[in-house]
Amino acid sequence: MISALISLGVVYYLTTSVIPNVMVTLTKAAPATKVSINQSRVLGSRILAKADGLDKCVVNIFLMDESGKGVKGKTADLIAVDSGVDIRQMNAVTDDNGKIAYELTSLIEGQYRVEAMVDGVPVGKTITVTFRN
Repeated sequence: MISALISLGVVYYLTTSVIPNVMVTLTKAAPATKVSINQSRVLGSRILAKADGLDKCVVNIFLMDESGKGVKGKTADLIAVDSGVDIRQMNAVTDDNGKIAYELTSLIEGQYRVEAMVDGVPVGKTITVTFRN
């Protein structure tokens, strides 16, 4: 009987004094909302295509925060520096990885430069895509 009371007392002490002080609540970090121009990237995943208006080059913009994590729900623009290329945005805002994809087509053989912009600020380097007959 005495050992049962001692055990009950120990359990009571642990549940009211020790455990609340050592418990840690784990929560998911808040999503990043601020884009870092220095961490963001523009990558051509396919930069050579036929100049037939159907074959596509693909350019991706990755918007990242200061720690290099993708920023979801943001917009960016891919702008043609040279005329003669058509740009089609594949998704309106960045996905969970901070990515927006673009498809580019052309009927005219040549090299075309494109650049990414976020809030009027250039992101990364200019990408050159090539269309050949």
